[in-house]
Amino acid sequence: MRKIALFFLLAMPFTANAQLSNDDVHKYDHFNQSQYRNEIRIPGFDGYQTLKCDFHIHTVFSDGSVWPSVRVQEAWKEGLDAIAITDHIEYRPHKDIVVSDHNESYNIAKKEGDKLGFMVIKGAEITRSKPLGHLNALFISDANALDVDDPLQAIDIAEAQGAYIIWNHPGWPDNKSTFYPVHGDLIKAGKIDAYEAYNYMESYPLTFDWYAEYGIAPMANTDIHGPIDIDYAYGEGWIRPMTLVFATDRTEAALREALDAKRTLAFFHGTLVGDKEYLSKLVGASLETREVGERLEVTNISDITYKMTKGDDLYIFPAGKTVLIKAPKGTLDVENCFWGNGKKLQYRF
Repeated sequence: MRKIALFFLLAMPFTANAQLSNDDVHKYDHFNQSQYRNEIRIPGFDGYQTLKCDFHIHTVFSDGSVWPSVRVQEAWKEGLDAIAITDHIEYRPHKDIVVSDHNESYNIAKKEGDKLGFMVIKGAEITRSKPLGHLNALFISDANALDVDDPLQAIDIAEAQGAYIIWNHPGWPDNKSTFYPVHGDLIKAGKIDAYEAYNYMESYPLTFDWYAEYGIAPMANTDIHGPIDIDYAYGEGWIRPMTLVFATDRTEAALREALDAKRTLAFFHGTLVGDKEYLSKLVGASLETREVGERLEVTNISDITYKMTKGDDLYIFPAGKTVLIKAPKGTLDVENCFWGNGKKLQYRF
């Protein structure tokens, strides 16, 4: 009897979705993949949960090729918790076809986000050549106000709206991550809060030291323009960049508080960059251990594979698996966790 009941319980969701419309049409709505979401398992620590975010995204309302609501659907399906719509202020090649003000892409995305219970942050990209470069202003109230000739004035206007400002792709387009005086002045004035250690499919190793040197938070974002699944493939290590934010809960207010406190790590294709303390706590929360005689059973409850070395010894802790190893003594170098340029996290079990 229990087996029969269990069968009907398992079958119920599919029965509900695969209703007969009539004798002429059979509907198989459960085959529609838009209702299924991939879950990214990354634990939190110290009472924080890990939010998976992408704070640099474009739509057809600037130079992207995707409608804003689709951007939200993509991110929800891939397991993210929040995105920011950051269409260019100064560069809108589709403006003769897509006629609107600078706020409309966010308005469309926000409606879709509300339907899915998904966070969408209002933003815009101030788009200038070097030395200033490109800057994303998040948590703004009116993107139209940023449409001024002087980029420093645009930053001041964004600041007056309570913006959180990211220095985008510092190594683009000349393949040089040059720290210009204007950036130093803006950081001292509290007008740059974060920078991209990873953008799209690029990393900027010289910037890995900027968290410690200048106190600006590291991020990894896609800067995506086309459909996400054309450029990135969901799988082991997820090639898609993400900014991990350690927040008290899954709300916009908690997200903003965590960003202001610089509780972020940049994540790209299995590699993490950021504060040494946060790296160590994330690794510790991910790897659960149990002593088995003189050996150590290590269970990786996260979707991040960690690779560690001690001398010539290599230890790999695959995502979602348990490994039984000879208990290592002393500290190990975590090969995919960096707290500076060439500076690997040291970890002790």
